[in-house]
Amino acid sequence: MKTKLMLLLIPITAVLATGCVSNKKYQTLQTDYTALQTKQSELKQSYDLTQRELEGSKTRVRGLEEQIASEKSSRTALQDALNKCLAGNNQGNVNIAKLADQITASDKYIKQLIAAKGKSDSLNLVLSNNLTRSLSQSEMKDVDVQVLKGVVYISLSDNMLYKSGSYEISDVAGATLGKIAKIIKDYSDYEVLIEGNTDNVPIKSTGIRNNWDLSALRASSVVQALQNTYQVDPKRLTAGGRGEYNPIADNSTPAGKIKNRRTQIIITPKLDQFMDLIGKPMEK
Repeated sequence: MKTKLMLLLIPITAVLATGCVSNKKYQTLQTDYTALQTKQSELKQSYDLTQRELEGSKTRVRGLEEQIASEKSSRTALQDALNKCLAGNNQGNVNIAKLADQITASDKYIKQLIAAKGKSDSLNLVLSNNLTRSLSQSEMKDVDVQVLKGVVYISLSDNMLYKSGSYEISDVAGATLGKIAKIIKDYSDYEVLIEGNTDNVPIKSTGIRNNWDLSALRASSVVQALQNTYQVDPKRLTAGGRGEYNPIADNSTPAGKIKNRRTQIIITPKLDQFMDLIGKPMEK
């Protein structure tokens, strides 16, 4: 009996054992299948993206091909026009040659003007530096030296330059004017404009009608001092007054009024030098 029972259990165990192995394989295959589906989905997405990019590239290529065709057409038209020009008579060639010569001459002329301007700018900087070095620290408080657009501006405060409420030059200003006059005489090829400026407070002084008069009289005083005391050639000097109409600061404040009450010595290269250069024929 026991023997028969054992014989029956052996096949059942084998079947159970076989069923267990098949289940594991099934799970493995199921996992692989799921992974393959995921991979397939990813590949399809990549494929779709690649297709879209390919279509975009094709569109760009078509655009470039159209552009190339257009450029070729333009080039052909230009070549045809050039051929017609070259096929013309010799007068056309002569005109082209003249135009080329004029362009070359113009380039040389422009270079001459640039060189002249560069030389002028360099001289202005040297003049400005020499003047600044010649003045003491205390003098520089009342003197401002600048180079703007190829022009040297020396701005003198009226507190230092004139007696109070007057156009007469003070004794204190003599030494400073002397140093400025020396620089002016050293640069004899420069013109000198003396320009008087005031604030907007009306002048109340006998014999002076308004700020126009005051600014012009002050400029004239400086011109005459440069001529008579420091022997600057009067042919180089010009006196002018601008009254209250050329302010550099706000006249509503005391500090602004002080800045606006000034006399400027403006030093520029002689205009006729540039006019001579402009009047010269262009070199070929």
